[in-house]
Amino acid sequence: MSVGSGGPVVLPAGAHGGDGPAVARALGLDPADLLDLSQTMNPLAPAVAPMVARHLDTLGRYPDPGPATRELAAALGVDPERLLLTNGGSEAIHLVAAELGGGVRSEPDFGLHPRSPDGPRWRTDPHSPSGALAGPQERADVWDEAFYALATGRWTADRDTASATVGSLTKTFACPGLRLGYAVADPDVVDRLRARQPHWSVGTPALAVLPDLLAAADLPAWADGIRALRRELTDLLAGHGLSVEAADAPWVLVHRQGLREALAPLGVLVRDCTSFGLPGVARVAVPDADGLQRLGRALDAVGG
Repeated sequence: MSVGSGGPVVLPAGAHGGDGPAVARALGLDPADLLDLSQTMNPLAPAVAPMVARHLDTLGRYPDPGPATRELAAALGVDPERLLLTNGGSEAIHLVAAELGGGVRSEPDFGLHPRSPDGPRWRTDPHSPSGALAGPQERADVWDEAFYALATGRWTADRDTASATVGSLTKTFACPGLRLGYAVADPDVVDRLRARQPHWSVGTPALAVLPDLLAAADLPAWADGIRALRRELTDLLAGHGLSVEAADAPWVLVHRQGLREALAPLGVLVRDCTSFGLPGVARVAVPDADGLQRLGRALDAVGG
């Protein structure tokens, strides 16, 4: 596959994925028509909008996280006193980093994790960006399990030795606008995290729809489906002459300079991994079957 350099100028990649709307607008595309594979979401998640629509009456009430906390705690198999619901996984990371400090176990790793040489060691599982699940002998103090459920079909590894675990339900249910995350730790740590958290951090509609999301979850089927789609994605990319790394996560890494710039004008956005310290590498989220077809057409148009 050849990647040209004479096409439209694409906005420089940000530190994270999910900048699809800004990129689309800059290219004169309708953001709704963009296939945004720079952000990794569950490609098999049920439609969330109809679930949220059933709870619009909650807009007139202040949030009460108690019932939703108990529902999620039951799903994770932890005591409610050990669980704090947060405004997305990013708030969970921010609160735990502010309270416990620390830094990543090794580079590269997720950019929102702290980078102190001292204190607890952090690790994503599956690892970001490699996508590899942690082995049974691997150790860390804070585990980020944002994609663990989609990689394994289980909510959590339930590591008793961890100081804290953070997660992102918005990845699992493909609803980043709802901002649903969590932190799990000993009750005294959770109390300190809650003291740092702004009051009414998680909105009432998100809390109200959480039981519906949990009831709709089919983690084993989703993990199996994502594995199958990842194989199709790997075959598609390799069939266009691209070098692909695939592990356990709902994304793959592609070693090709300029892939983001080549595909974006065609309505497909992938993640530039320069911010991970991996220039010339793109992260491509696993899409659904329709997304695979769209990506294939875009790769055909770029040329082989």
